[in-house]
Amino acid sequence: MRIMDGTIMTGELKGVIFDMDNTLFDFIEAKITACTAIVEFIGKGEAHELLSYFRRKKYGFEDLENISDYLIEYDMYSEQMFNDCCAIYEREKISTIELYPGVKDTMLDLKEMELSIGILTDADKNNASKRLRKVGLCGCFDSLFTYDMTGHKKPSHEPFTYALDSMGLKAYETLYVGDSLRRDIIPSKQIGMVTVHALYGDYSHPDDNVQAMERPDHTINAFRELLTIIQNGNRS
Repeated sequence: MRIMDGTIMTGELKGVIFDMDNTLFDFIEAKITACTAIVEFIGKGEAHELLSYFRRKKYGFEDLENISDYLIEYDMYSEQMFNDCCAIYEREKISTIELYPGVKDTMLDLKEMELSIGILTDADKNNASKRLRKVGLCGCFDSLFTYDMTGHKKPSHEPFTYALDSMGLKAYETLYVGDSLRRDIIPSKQIGMVTVHALYGDYSHPDDNVQAMERPDHTINAFRELLTIIQNGNRS
C-alpha cells in the first residue's frame, strides 16, 4: 500500500486494528466518574486528584492499589474501606462507559467491506472484555489483543507485530487507529502501518518533539470520518 498526499492509493487494505480506550469510547471520563463516586463516598479529596494517582507510573493506570495510596494519604485506609472503594470504582467505571458516536455502525460497515477488524489494548483480557461487552461491540471485531497475551505494552512494537502476525496481515496493508501519538501512532508507523490519529480522544498535551516522519498519515475528529479515508483510498 502506498500513501500519497495523505491518501491510501490502492485497494490493498485488508485490515484495521483499533486501540480501545479513548478511541472507541471515552475511558478517561468513565474513570473521572468513578473517582468522583469514591471521593463522595469517603467525603474527602477531589476526583481529578484521585485520577492523578492512576496516572502515576508507580503501579499502572489500571491498578487498584492507586486507590489504596489515596486512602492512606487521607488517613482513611482500612481493608473494608479499600474493598468498598474498589467495588464502587469498578461499578461506576463500567456503567459509565459509552461508545463515541458512530463507532458500532462504522465497524459493522468495515466488516461488510470484508476487512479484518482487530482491537489492540494495554488492558488485560478480563478488563477489556468487560468494557467491550458493556458497549455491545463483541460481535463487531475478529480479534482482541490484550496486555497479558504478550507481556508488553505500547509503545513497544511487540503488541503490534503480534497482532499483525496473528491476523495474517502485513503492516503496509493494515490501518491502525489510536488516540495517543506516543503509544499508538509512532510505534505503528515505525513498523509500516498506515496510521490514523483519533484526535477526538487524545487527552495528552501535543508533543512538539514528534518527528514529522512519525506524524499520523490521517487525523480524524469523529470516528465516522474513518470511512471516508478508506473509501477515498479504495476509489483511487
